[in-house]
Amino acid sequence: MRAFLPAAVAALVVSAACTSGPSAPVDTQAYVKQIAEARAFKDKTFREEPEPIPRDKIDMFLPLRYYAPDPSYAAPAELKLANERPVFEMPTSTGKLRRMERVGVLEFLLRGQPMSLAAFVEEGQPLEVLFVPFADLTTGKDTYPAGRYLEIRPTSTGFYNIDFNTAFNPTCAYNATYDCPYPPASNRLKVAILAGEKTPAEKAPGA
Repeated sequence: MRAFLPAAVAALVVSAACTSGPSAPVDTQAYVKQIAEARAFKDKTFREEPEPIPRDKIDMFLPLRYYAPDPSYAAPAELKLANERPVFEMPTSTGKLRRMERVGVLEFLLRGQPMSLAAFVEEGQPLEVLFVPFADLTTGKDTYPAGRYLEIRPTSTGFYNIDFNTAFNPTCAYNATYDCPYPPASNRLKVAILAGEKTPAEKAPGA
């Protein structure tokens, strides 16, 4: 079963992460409003759709839990393309291997620190949305133990906007029947990313 977001939710999350360019000034009020609207829409969709949350657990999981929107966790990134797209077998939550093509590496400066994350597409799929799984120092504490995901739309300029406020949980966080890839070692950040979705309330420590 698909590890990522329903199409309508994914489209809104991707659009919430977009800016007019890597050096564009941030209208903080409009930005926070856009992130809040995307999160409310996701809650609404998850409440109305039969998946991914089982119907008998809706009230346990919703509303979803997030860090407050923080523009400092968004940054322009450059994608260093690989000469080829090597196939990478990612272990998943069900014990299977998911075949992914590594498109390249996103390099960016976040809160004054240089960082990088590998970007993937599923094997054989067109380069429409970059799949960027990651873990950080909040993983297994405030955020889901299996890591979180970003979906980033390519641009014609070679620059991208990587926005951790739009980081979301894999669907296996709500339903163990989903098959969710784990972040590779290259995508395990040695900082705490205090942005995006937290561990669901039903699975949070002390719940």
